[in-house]
Amino acid sequence: MELMLAVFSLLFLFATQASPPLDQVLKYIDDHQDDYVQHLKEWVAIQSESGSPAKRDDVIQMIQIVGERIKSLGGSVELADLGNEELPNGRIIPLPPVVLGELGKDPNKITVCIYGHVDVQPARIEDGWATDPYVLTEKDGNLYGRGASDDKGPVLAWLHAIEAFQALKQELPVNLKFIFEAMEESGSKGLNELLSEKNETFFSSVDYIVISDSGWLSEKPVLTYGTRGLCYFFVEVKCAKQDLHSGLYGGTVHEAMTDLIGLLDSLVNSSGHILIPGINVDVAPLTEEERLLYKAIEFNPEDFKNTIGTTELLHESKEDVLLHRWRFPSLSIHGIEGAFSGPGAKTVIPAKVTGKFSIRLVPDMDPEKLNNQVTTYLNRVFAERRSPNKMQVTLKSGSRAWIARFTDKQYVAGRRATNKVFGVDAEMIREGGTIPIARTLQHTTQKSVMLLPIGGAGDAIHSQNEKISRGNYINGTKLFAAYIAEISQL
Repeated sequence: MELMLAVFSLLFLFATQASPPLDQVLKYIDDHQDDYVQHLKEWVAIQSESGSPAKRDDVIQMIQIVGERIKSLGGSVELADLGNEELPNGRIIPLPPVVLGELGKDPNKITVCIYGHVDVQPARIEDGWATDPYVLTEKDGNLYGRGASDDKGPVLAWLHAIEAFQALKQELPVNLKFIFEAMEESGSKGLNELLSEKNETFFSSVDYIVISDSGWLSEKPVLTYGTRGLCYFFVEVKCAKQDLHSGLYGGTVHEAMTDLIGLLDSLVNSSGHILIPGINVDVAPLTEEERLLYKAIEFNPEDFKNTIGTTELLHESKEDVLLHRWRFPSLSIHGIEGAFSGPGAKTVIPAKVTGKFSIRLVPDMDPEKLNNQVTTYLNRVFAERRSPNKMQVTLKSGSRAWIARFTDKQYVAGRRATNKVFGVDAEMIREGGTIPIARTLQHTTQKSVMLLPIGGAGDAIHSQNEKISRGNYINGTKLFAAYIAEISQL
């Protein structure tokens, strides 16, 4: 019996030593997943709401914790100062610094730069959360908490992947750099200027940039190679110097709200077709090769329809739904400021109302040109109404779409890593939303950028009950480790 146990122990030892280094790392990650969940619980507990001035100390604390974590891995860290922010009331508060980290300077290795953010959207249990948003709660295999998926979970997963290599005394096969910010949910104030300033120094040795601030489309893992841009417009109409009583003035004045409703109605028809002339002229033509990419994607329009609780979509086929979700421009009307919106009845004619709408841009649309098209069109429509009221169109913000070359080596590495960890091929997708940092990093550094997400399709980011599944969190950590190994071999 003792001899059999001795033989078994030797065989087990041999098998452990003979297993490939990456397999050892993946096993280590599996064995330590409870530790990783505990670390996420600690991070979620910090209410790093970048849009809440009262939480600014928490935001700064969060970024400092990230910096210390990189130092504990043996990395060097610069907390890059972004200066101050002036609030609408004139108060000045500090912007949280940006972590610029570095781990490894071997000239014979490639260098991968990882971007992430550790600030979050506001969350309160009274908003409709089933659990305290700042107490990570595990239920039915999911980890609920603000920031669990966007983006604290993915940031931690990268750091855990690195730690796994080190715990097994395996040399990291690549050099790593880090950009972790804490103002992404509030427009990344000051970041663009910092990136430009650091382009010839911090980024000079970078070969590839990876972002994990996005999610999957279905139950299958994805690689994301494009996002839409965004132009957000205000259209203001003013009819009087103060609000008016409809019993005294109704029927005698040109009402601002009537004009505004007419303007908003002129933007898009009931089929979702944008009515602004020339808007599609600059849209990059869709090739048959590209259309085939959409055909291969796993997506069920019926499930999509049922998930959002609507009875009918604007388009029927899978390909058309995805193309209009990611590949073609869309226009959405978001709200009217200045109008009565409370419960009950109020017979007021508002003196001034502001309509808010946005247009999602695709390659090769230009925000400045689109602004001119929108302004010219709305001025024409307003003139045709022959209203004496005052109308003004303002572009509040504008950003271009982002598109990557998915034939780049790091996309090959991403596909190999996905297959290694999940046993399936990654789907190549775009995002309908806007992730400005992807285009900014690609445009500023001229480096290859890839989105490598681990968040699930139903993670409810920015919403109540945000979550990440334990499976995605742990397997996502493995995916990052596998990517590091794969990209080093290309």
